[in-house]
This record gives sequence, C-alpha cells and structure tokens, in this order.
Amino acid sequence: MDQQRRRLFADLTPLRVSREFRLLWSGEVITVTGQQVTVVALFIQVYAITKSPAAVGLVGLVEFLPLVLGTAIGGPLIDRYDRRRILQLTQLLLASTSGVLLYTALAENPRLWLIYTAAGLASFVGGIDVPARQATTPVLVDKSLLQSALSLNIVMWNVSVITGPFIGGVVVGTAGLAWAYAIDVATYAVAIVLVSLMKPIPPAGMEVEKTGWESFKEGISYLKGRRVIQSTFIIDMFAMVFGLPEALFPMLAVTKFDGGPTETGILFTSIAVGALIASVTTGWTHRIKHQGQAVVWMVVLWGAAIVVFGFSANLWAACFFLAIAGAADTISAVFRSTILQSSLTDEMRGRITSIHFLVVSGGPRLGNVESGLVAQWTSPLLAIVSGGLVCILGALGVAVFVPEFWRYHAGEDT
Repeated sequence: MDQQRRRLFADLTPLRVSREFRLLWSGEVITVTGQQVTVVALFIQVYAITKSPAAVGLVGLVEFLPLVLGTAIGGPLIDRYDRRRILQLTQLLLASTSGVLLYTALAENPRLWLIYTAAGLASFVGGIDVPARQATTPVLVDKSLLQSALSLNIVMWNVSVITGPFIGGVVVGTAGLAWAYAIDVATYAVAIVLVSLMKPIPPAGMEVEKTGWESFKEGISYLKGRRVIQSTFIIDMFAMVFGLPEALFPMLAVTKFDGGPTETGILFTSIAVGALIASVTTGWTHRIKHQGQAVVWMVVLWGAAIVVFGFSANLWAACFFLAIAGAADTISAVFRSTILQSSLTDEMRGRITSIHFLVVSGGPRLGNVESGLVAQWTSPLLAIVSGGLVCILGALGVAVFVPEFWRYHAGEDT
C-alpha cells in the first residue's frame, strides 16, 4: 500500500531532505497566496470603475510589456549574483507595489492610471523574482529529486491559487478592497524573513560577462535549433493566450451568474481546484516516457474544457469544466518543466528560466487582452469558445509540424 501511495501522490522527499528548498517553498506558498488575493481584487476594482471587459483586459497589456523588460534584465542578474539577495530585494519591491494598490483602495476617487502603473511595476519585478525562484530549485535538490521538487512547486502554486482567489473574493465582498491589498503586503513581510533564513546562493559555473539585453539574447541564441524546448514554449502560448479568459470572470460573475466578488473568486479558484487535485497525484507521471505526446493531449483537453465552460449556464457546471482545464494544464506543466529543467546547465539556467517564465506568465496576460477585446467587440461567449478552439488547433499543429516533439521520450537530448 505504501508503495502504491508513493507512486500516486506527490513525493515529499525534497521537502524532508533539503532545508533550503523547504524555506524557499514555504515562502512562495505565502507570497503566491497574497498575490492571488491581489489578482482578484485588481480585476474587481478595474471592472467596478469602468464596467468594461476591455479595460480589465488592458491590465494584461500594462503587465506584459514590463514583464518582458523584467525578464530581459533579470535573467542575467540571476546567473551573475547571489539569488538569495535578489529574492530579498524583489520581495521588498513587490510589497511596495501592493502598498500603492492599497492606497488606491483607500482613496475616494482612485485613478485608473495609478492602478495600471502599480500592476505594471509589480509585473516588472515579478519578471525577476519568479525566474530567480525557479532557477534556484534545481540547485537546492539532487538531480534525482528534480521532478519531485518541480511537482511540489506546482502543488504549492495550486494550493495558493485556490486559497488566494477565494480569500480575495470573500474579503473584497465583505471587508473591501483595502483589506485584500493589505493581506498581500503582509505576506511579503513573512516571505522576506523566510528568504533571509536561507544560506547564500552564489552563481555556479562560468561568470556571466554580459548583462542586460545582450545576455538575454544569448539565452535566445541557446534555444536555436532546440525545437523540442521551443515547442514547450509555443504550445503553452496557445493554451494561455487563447484559452484562459480570466479577464472575463468579473463580468461573467455579474451578468451570467448573478453574483459579485465572491463568485468572481470562485471562478478563479475553480481552475486551481482541478490543478491541485492533479498536482497531488503526480506520482504516476514518473512512468510516462512519451512526454511530448502527453503535453499535446493535455493541452487539447484544456482547450476542450474551456469550450464547454463557455456554454455552461450554471455556475457550478462552469466551475467543473474550469477544474478539468486546470487539471490538464497541471499535468502538461509537469512534463514541460521536466523537459526544460533537465536539459539546462546551471550557468544558462537563469536566462532560459526567465524566457520560460516570460512565456508562462506573459501568455495569460496577453490572453486577458485578447479575451477582453474580443468580448468587447463581439460577446463573452464567442471570446471563450473561439479561444478554446484555437488552443486545440495550436496543440495539434505543434504535433504535426514538430514531429520530434511528438516523439520526444524522457531522457532524450533536446
């Protein structure tokens, strides 16, 4: 029975054997939860001010461009400097941006440009913070535990994006926006303490001579010819840009499901519920060797679930199909992360991880722009259904036009 349980459920060994990974993981649980509280509060606040899905979608655009700049700057920094100090600084800066949002919530007439500016600055800093965390994980655990550690990171993420949006929706609905943003500020204070307890994490391997854009381009050059790694980025972009209509959740909660902030939080949470169920049962993924095929089919399932979600007239039916989508995305992420991280040397890890983060985090932001504009010009239903269908076609296209990705077998040279 114990052997079967280990094969089914997530492996906790990295948390048991590595104190540094345990501190990093615990701090991220807290901060991501706070960030997700703010995501819901931010969308609700913008929709309350403008009543426009396009304005909510614009949040994604004002976040995406700073994110590109942050990852371009952050990748070389991660490979050049002590990652613990980088994390200490980013937590402090993120706390400051949440403090600005707290100010807007307390103001009698909040300025939309100030809300957008704070969101953009947080996205810029996040472009450094998250890749630094991701690039640190492989340094803190043995290579044999890497997939288990990555799976635990996904469990952590999904726990946070379940609790964070739910807390955000309830807090905004009962206590107001200011309390939601205050919670986020407090989580960064805790995270700073946990990161400070870690040992220094100096860069490994060769010294990175170039900085800024030149070093970022060096990371881009590393990807040339590595079509399997490129495909993990491309297929995720199809899923996130066209198949994640989060910008429409505040509008759907009001106009389709006769609700408000609490229902908005529930819609955000539903994706994460499915993702969490999938992530805590990732033990079986170790037995899957055709990882490229697994990614393709999971992205197809994601797109199909989003299409059905678009037609759902009942809140709980909608939540069910969002949960299916979240589960499919999690399994896809496990395989995509394993393909990527097992293929990198540590001296390139920060730059390539930054590019990966730009894809993973930038995709949903562009998706918010796409779904918000399509909904504004046509209808929310068309925005959701068309996006899910494009997601399916994109995944199948990668399988057809990049056969080496479809044939990719665990452990092969990428």
